Amino acid sequence: MPTQWALYLNFRTGLVWFCHLFCSQALKDPDRYLNRILSWFRLVLVAISFKGGLLMSTETDVFALATLNFIPYISEDGLLPLQFTKMVGVYAIFDANQTLQYVGYSRDVSISLKQHLVRCPELCHWVKVKTIGQPRRAVLEGIQAAWIVENGDRPPGNSTHSEQWIDTIDVTTQMTPEEQTHYTSATGDVEQANALKQVARRVEAEIMAALNLRGVKDSIRFDPKLKEKGLLSIKPAK
Repeated sequence: MPTQWALYLNFRTGLVWFCHLFCSQALKDPDRYLNRILSWFRLVLVAISFKGGLLMSTETDVFALATLNFIPYISEDGLLPLQFTKMVGVYAIFDANQTLQYVGYSRDVSISLKQHLVRCPELCHWVKVKTIGQPRRAVLEGIQAAWIVENGDRPPGNSTHSEQWIDTIDVTTQMTPEEQTHYTSATGDVEQANALKQVARRVEAEIMAALNLRGVKDSIRFDPKLKEKGLLSIKPAK
């Protein structure tokens, strides 16, 4: 079947499904189904934004999340998946029970997986990845939205706990009372920067200890310049 006809039928089927969902379920329990409805509408809008209307090439067709294999987040050798270094794609992260936690997309999947691991080390156990040859944002967002809809409920990392998964680690939110006193009593930018750097190093040590418990042997290096600002973020390898 030509791609355009297949996509048309998928769109038509999805529209029927949406109408049925809205009429039979959403009115009964709007809080539960609102996110699903919004995600589906976002997927439709993304699809419409493609050049040629709703026509997508075979390369950019959305692959169902269920058809992709689970990949261990950390190998037996303690390494993250190396095959996605500098690869553009969409990825789904699962906990130890293979419950979906977050769906994202990146121009370097490998770096993004590291970022999520240091932010949520206890929740990153499995991953599914779909790499994309032509890195168009509309395609990436379309697959991301489709996977969220396919899951049924929005994963925590894309809803209630999005800051934990997406934002750079801000160590000022993890200061002890003693560190808070030291920081507020510091005079001048240099002393404050040094105080923040000390807090960042403590938080970094706690993260690395958690990763060691997970058996991580991969190279994890934080950007030293950001530590003076109280932030922890993975420094991309050159």
